[in-house]
Amino acid sequence: MTVEAGPATVSAGVRRIGGRTFDFDRQVAVMAVVNRTPDSFSDHGVNFALDHAVASALRAAELGADWVDVGGVPFGRGPAVSVAEEIDRVVPVVEAIAASDAGVVISVDTNSAAVAEAAIAAGAGVINDTSGLGDPRMAGVVAASDAHVVITHSVGPPRAEKPAARFDDVVGEVRAFLLERAARAEDAGVPRDRIIIDPGHDLDKNTLHSLEITRRLPELATCGYPLLVAVSNKDFIGESIDRPQGERQAGSLAAMVACILAGARIVRMHDVAETVDAVRMTEAILGWRQPVRLEHNTHPTHNV
Repeated sequence: MTVEAGPATVSAGVRRIGGRTFDFDRQVAVMAVVNRTPDSFSDHGVNFALDHAVASALRAAELGADWVDVGGVPFGRGPAVSVAEEIDRVVPVVEAIAASDAGVVISVDTNSAAVAEAAIAAGAGVINDTSGLGDPRMAGVVAASDAHVVITHSVGPPRAEKPAARFDDVVGEVRAFLLERAARAEDAGVPRDRIIIDPGHDLDKNTLHSLEITRRLPELATCGYPLLVAVSNKDFIGESIDRPQGERQAGSLAAMVACILAGARIVRMHDVAETVDAVRMTEAILGWRQPVRLEHNTHPTHNV
């Protein structure tokens, strides 16, 4: 398969992911976020209660999300969460979604192979690993299942203090990292068509790095794997337009559309209804989706 740069041609083809079929030549998958943590920046802990987390996941499906990503560990700094606690937070949500008729792909955002194993057994079809296979057992766990894995670029262990971000060529280094980790997954037995890549906007990168990744995203889209971007509410958006958390929706949607035009085919976003509208409109502009109806200036008379 030849993969070329450009909004209409960058593709990883048709993929069967978590029970759903996606044609990435003509489709973008919308991934909603449900973090079952007491201190999530996006929902301020509302989804920490199990019933709230499940309700949020099912509501996202009703609003048109194709995918729900469940997490049990806060992003960035925060109290350590044991593997047992992470499993207790994540698995019941996965089980409830899997038992429903929501019909969404279920992924679990974890860096732990043990959590991944429990989540897959509960019904998760994707492991979203923001450490890029940092756990040496992760690739083997995925290989032993039918699940997909998202390999994300990051530097060093997650949730650990690091020096200021520095890259000689951020896109070149991210690309090399993703290809090396994808090869590592394949060597462990994960089929190529079950690998997804994510450049990791903001993960161990400063705002200039994340902006450059966004501008040069076609260089990553040509790797031949479906490309996921997680740009919603990120600090590079807040710093670019001087907006605090909670006021970054417009900037997030703009960044998301730019990424789609550059080759992203899975978008991980918080504001589901607004995201679905923006994605479907982008698909219509690209000629991938027909309008729901045609009325304006289509009548025999009375057109204005």
